Amino acid sequence: MKTVCITNRKLTDNIDSFYSKIDKIAKEKPDKIILREKDLSEDEYEKIAKKCLFICNKNNISLTVNKFINTAKKLNIKNIHLSIKDFIDNRENLANFSNIGVSVHSMTEALTAEKQGANYVIAGHIFKTECKKNIPPRGIEFLNEICENLQIPVYAIGGINTKNVLEIAKTKAAGVCLMSSLMLAKKPSDILKKMYINK
Repeated sequence: MKTVCITNRKLTDNIDSFYSKIDKIAKEKPDKIILREKDLSEDEYEKIAKKCLFICNKNNISLTVNKFINTAKKLNIKNIHLSIKDFIDNRENLANFSNIGVSVHSMTEALTAEKQGANYVIAGHIFKTECKKNIPPRGIEFLNEICENLQIPVYAIGGINTKNVLEIAKTKAAGVCLMSSLMLAKKPSDILKKMYINK
């Protein structure tokens, strides 16, 4: 089962420690690193993306840009991840991307993403998470339903840890997305090793 790193620089002490954490994670070769710093302006995001791209290239791993299509094009990054709304609104602007991911929160959104040409979806949130305190988790049944009805890879997100990852492994999900557990870990390698399950 594959693992995707979702970044959050706010979970590190400063920008230098953020870059150091990305380097440690990249060395472990997760399936994807999605640079999800969507609170930034595009100019601010581009500066961080350049540095993260250098780190990923050094470690021979691809970087996925979240949200900022123009930045991805400018830096010649062929991987983009979007919300379902941004994906639909910008569909005709995505021809040059080789790997397009979409975040979905319902079966309708998942089917729409697949029909419109997404290469994979991230479905959530599956378990209770601090990121969405006041929103009930959608649960394993929700994940199962999406996996059963889509032909493209489905990644689970939301509150996933080394204990409940086995529940995800019982589904047809292609993998899991981790943010807090990786960004807060002193040794991301320990987390990633525990997430590896040969399904």
